[in-house]
Amino acid sequence: MTGLTVHQTSSWILSSLLAINLALIAGCAGKPSSARYLASNGGSACYAKALPTAGEGGLAWGNTLSMARKKSLDNCIRYAGRSGGSPDTCKVVLAQCKD
Repeated sequence: MTGLTVHQTSSWILSSLLAINLALIAGCAGKPSSARYLASNGGSACYAKALPTAGEGGLAWGNTLSMARKKSLDNCIRYAGRSGGSPDTCKVVLAQCKD
């Protein structure tokens, strides 16, 4: 990079980092956002789903219905906050146990 000023070099580095960041984000664009909380917890018999009025919700498994409800509500609050939604509006909309 002979002949470049400090400003040109830092602009080039910043542009490169931005391009890499955008490429990484684009690689995740086709994946469903719910994939991070859909996995079952092996032997857990109960599950619950909580949703906010805006943003991402949360699905969770637990050994009891109350445990699953609490975990899904906690996940909803976390994911809604991260996705720009409304964590304070999370409500459990589905809760049941497998037979």
